[in-house]
Amino acid sequence: MLTYAVLPGPSAISRALAALPPYDGAPLCLELAPGEYREKVLLDRPRLVLRGAGTDKTVIRWQDGAKEPLEDGQPRGTFRTATVRVDAPHVTLQGLSIVNDCAPREKAGQAIALYADGDFFLCEGCCLRSFQDTLFTAPLPPKELQKNGFIGPKQFAPRLPQRHTYRRCRIEGDVDFIFGSAAAWFEACDIASVDGRADRSAPAEGYATAASTPEGQRFGYVFSHCRFLGEGVAEGSVYLGRPWRDYAKTVLLHCELGPHIHPEGWHDWDKPAFHSAGLYAEYGCTGPGAAGERAPFARRLTENEAAAYTYEAFQASL
Repeated sequence: MLTYAVLPGPSAISRALAALPPYDGAPLCLELAPGEYREKVLLDRPRLVLRGAGTDKTVIRWQDGAKEPLEDGQPRGTFRTATVRVDAPHVTLQGLSIVNDCAPREKAGQAIALYADGDFFLCEGCCLRSFQDTLFTAPLPPKELQKNGFIGPKQFAPRLPQRHTYRRCRIEGDVDFIFGSAAAWFEACDIASVDGRADRSAPAEGYATAASTPEGQRFGYVFSHCRFLGEGVAEGSVYLGRPWRDYAKTVLLHCELGPHIHPEGWHDWDKPAFHSAGLYAEYGCTGPGAAGERAPFARRLTENEAAAYTYEAFQASL
């Protein structure tokens, strides 16, 4: 694999991408030297590896929020906020941090750090940091719930099914901070709930995930051997997930759940149709957050049911 070194500087990653030879099907790697890269980045080349020197050494940072007005007076909207946007299959991110530090949440609104759109996407040993809507796992749902809710680069694009893998990553946020329609497998990740508000006089309520799994898709989100951590949030204040769409699927396998997890575990977002259409389930989870009396629509998988959730089956599912 050809590897190109990138040093920090103005638009350094974007300039390096523009200078790459035309795509011929061969994989390429951009190796980012330690430092901070303050820019918005679009990765639209297949079989590209973007490799950093470690999450504490290589940081890509920007600060766009959904509530910020643009020149036409309209708000930016969620899907134009991403610090890094992937728009190609077989893209890999390794050993870096991606940060959207637009804050506080009351003022910024949604602020995506990573917008991942591409089959066989791999994120390994990375840190993704923001508050609301940190990680978007494309595609978008078929239809908007609110007018202009999908304004952004893929608003009218086909909704292509895709598989994402996240290994040994830290994903940090407060509300719906992992959301979207991809089939996504999270292995040995830290899912860290924080409080992105400036005014903390009222109790916080957080949601780790908001899946929008398409109807008929076998896998939604699967968290295997992950840790759900609470940092600066109250006990019982965070739900494991709420459904962005009625067919949402999220399954936790052998995860460690901190005391910040609400005893009911899951929220239905006032979507009664989800109770029969979607799936929220756990198996073999431990820790104080795993001991609560779960919401009636949530399930505890049997051993045989849990055994069907393998990475091999996930990879072959689409």
